[in-house]
Amino acid sequence: MTKQKQQTAFHALRAPIIDLPTQNIADLAKSAFGRDDVIPLWFGEGDMDTPDFIKDAACRALAEGHTFYTFQNGIPELRDALADYLGALHQRPIERQRISVTTGGMGAMLLAIELTVGEGDNVVVVDPVWPNINGAVRIMGGHTRSVPMSLGNDGWQLDLERLKERCDERTRAIFFASPGNPTGWIMPREQQHALLDFARQRGLWLISDEVYSRLAFDRPAAPSFLEIIEPEDRVFVVNSFSKSWSMTGWRMGWLVHPPSLENSIAQVVQYTTSGTTTFLQHAGVAAISKGEDYIRQMTEHCRIGRDIVFDVLEKLPRVRYGARPQGAMYAFFTVEGEPDARKFCAEILHKTGVGLAPGFNFGPGVDDFIRLCFCRSHEQLREAMGRLEEILR
Repeated sequence: MTKQKQQTAFHALRAPIIDLPTQNIADLAKSAFGRDDVIPLWFGEGDMDTPDFIKDAACRALAEGHTFYTFQNGIPELRDALADYLGALHQRPIERQRISVTTGGMGAMLLAIELTVGEGDNVVVVDPVWPNINGAVRIMGGHTRSVPMSLGNDGWQLDLERLKERCDERTRAIFFASPGNPTGWIMPREQQHALLDFARQRGLWLISDEVYSRLAFDRPAAPSFLEIIEPEDRVFVVNSFSKSWSMTGWRMGWLVHPPSLENSIAQVVQYTTSGTTTFLQHAGVAAISKGEDYIRQMTEHCRIGRDIVFDVLEKLPRVRYGARPQGAMYAFFTVEGEPDARKFCAEILHKTGVGLAPGFNFGPGVDDFIRLCFCRSHEQLREAMGRLEEILR
């Protein structure tokens, strides 16, 4: 096919697809291919393998023939396990009808957007944030409206009045992540109540990304909207097996939603993925029912990793980060005199072999910030911080 025909085909796509951002963290990672000295701290993924009790459950289910089409909302065994798990964790009854299994946390997020956002609508997004929400809204013909948080000595802060002002007659939903990627910010309970009251008054949907809810360093779980909402409130809670159970490549998550949407979600899933892989869902049952010890290990692994990183960062006079994060798996900081983090991360990679993510990926106003994932082996983190100390000083 000629170059001219290739361009013609591309430009025949829908405009929102053509306009999707093409620059991301992977661009920098590609430049390190072939180097065996690189310590990769740029992606939101740990280096701990999925535990054997989960892998064994998948293998058993596969051997037993769980390889056929199944329920669009997920197998009953997994939905029941999730209902029991969430009910015990949040001390509120969560019925099976409120839970749908999805192809990853991204699948849960996209479902929420597909159900609520149309051409010309907008979603108000609290950032800095994992950027995929912006692309998901754009694919549906909508757009996002940014509400940047501010960084102070006590960490990241959300101005709720500023958020309310960003909502207009075309706003369909408000999106936020708590604990947040890349900030580690956790929404306080009083803000959750205030935001829920506002959404009820305005008839808006809330999309709460709680993928990192179990990676909270001072409590069993971060405050969840599941603890304060009524079943039919216009609230979606997004979650995933990826982080707390070391299952990033399994692509399995879940969405908690009003029970009246159970059939509508099944219909949307029928026309998209047609459901989540059956034998993997049986592994999800094992993760949920037997995984508490592993979650505690993972959280402690990240807490120690956080302290290894910040014990060095706090000694460097050019580095600013506000406060040590209380959740998730990231350090998000800026370095005085380095306004272009994209350029600086490339320099860091070249000189030290440590892979970091530039902040432009996570929203407006943070082009000078850098994200570092501390969910890595502690030996690797100590080596990485030793290499970074001089260039960040």
